[in-house]
Amino acid sequence: MTTTAFEPNLTAFMLVKTLPAWLSLTVEERFRAFETEILPAVRDKVEGVRSRFFDTEFYSARVTDIWVWEARDHHSYQLVVEALRETPFWDHYFEVVDLLVGVENAYATNYGRDTVATVEA
Repeated sequence: MTTTAFEPNLTAFMLVKTLPAWLSLTVEERFRAFETEILPAVRDKVEGVRSRFFDTEFYSARVTDIWVWEARDHHSYQLVVEALRETPFWDHYFEVVDLLVGVENAYATNYGRDTVATVEA
């Protein structure tokens, strides 16, 4: 079996704010809810997507977390949103404040140019 590297074609930044229903749960209950109510819904319906999570409540009152979704294609990302909407994540535990979807270095790629980015010295 050949394994191919994951190459995302788009990245979505899901800006969310925790709601009282989430904050009223204990830490243990939050992890359990995430593992039993949210992740299975995404895993059962979506392939070709990976996620990362960032806490921002230390620096922003409007957005408490950013969920980053990298997807192989637009359809896979759309399935993530559909799956999440069918869980308590959407509008019960979290308010989705904004969705920002982009394609990394699309400008350079569209013009056949090398990407311009900073590198660590």
